[in-house]
Amino acid sequence: MTYKIERHEGDGNVVVLRVSGRIRAEYLSTFNESIQQETVRTALDLAEVTRVDREVVPFLAICEDDGIELRNCPPFLREWITREKRRMIKTREQTSESN
Repeated sequence: MTYKIERHEGDGNVVVLRVSGRIRAEYLSTFNESIQQETVRTALDLAEVTRVDREVVPFLAICEDDGIELRNCPPFLREWITREKRRMIKTREQTSESN
């Protein structure tokens, strides 16, 4: 099984996209389009995510940095996103030092 996205109106002015299954890198553009279609604050409910491809982790880290709330993030995925954010910060710092 790959992934499925269900759209739900959340409390207040937020749309919750409930994601389940495996998020594969080959579907990132479709996944991103689902997020970009929303005109109000967006949250991703990741409680039912079972696996993600490596390429998906930076995408989720950027989503979170852009203000998209990652709800019910499984521990394995939260740890991976946290490590990716540290790596991204380190890369930015190294790039700014070399300029």
